[in-house]
Amino acid sequence: MTDPGLSRGQPGRAFWRGYRDCAPFTLIVVPFSMLFGVVARDAGLDVLQTMSMAVLVIAGASQFTALALLQDQAPVLVALAAALVVNLRMAMYSAALVPHLGHAPLGMRALMAYLMVDQAFAVAVRTYEDEPQMSRAEKVGYYMGCMMLICPFWYAFTLVGALVGNLIPASLELDFAAPVCFIALSAPLLRSAAHMVAACVSVAAAILFHALPWNLGLFAAALTAMVAGAQTELWLRRRRAAA
Repeated sequence: MTDPGLSRGQPGRAFWRGYRDCAPFTLIVVPFSMLFGVVARDAGLDVLQTMSMAVLVIAGASQFTALALLQDQAPVLVALAAALVVNLRMAMYSAALVPHLGHAPLGMRALMAYLMVDQAFAVAVRTYEDEPQMSRAEKVGYYMGCMMLICPFWYAFTLVGALVGNLIPASLELDFAAPVCFIALSAPLLRSAAHMVAACVSVAAAILFHALPWNLGLFAAALTAMVAGAQTELWLRRRRAAA
């Protein structure tokens, strides 16, 4: 018997809607990916190595973290561990998406996991929360639309940066894209006191621990922020229960 949640809706239309909803993020993805291509070549990687890293990892923040640590002569294990910590947010993204996409076939889930990027998650989860009436098929179609716009741009402009990075004027500072991207992603998701506390604590801790070697301040800031957010959520629950 066919699952009615899979038979209703218009996944094709949802796909193109997701494609359009993620379109504004291309304004950030283009310079961000070009910057990675430039930085990777400056760090000594050739074009093939740069593209291999972009395609295999497909996570800009962790790629920049690993490159920076390797340039600072940090041990490879430290670079890998730092990149893993930066990418742990993807595990949280996955957990948040399970109620919406966990019904998809294994192969589809594997593809969605590989292609998951911050922009696709932020747009999709906001839409799912605002429109709980979406069918299962529409949710899958929508998410695939979000991913299928962002990822090709990431690949293509990483290649452009790797090939012609030395021709980009130094006055054209592409590094503005990273903070703008994460501000645009995180700001709409700060919907509770626990979110706000975690965000503020992460900023304060990153500043406090910035002098630690090999960017280990990132580890400290992430752990501190997670503990602060979790404790705030527990305190709020106890307060509501007592009330």
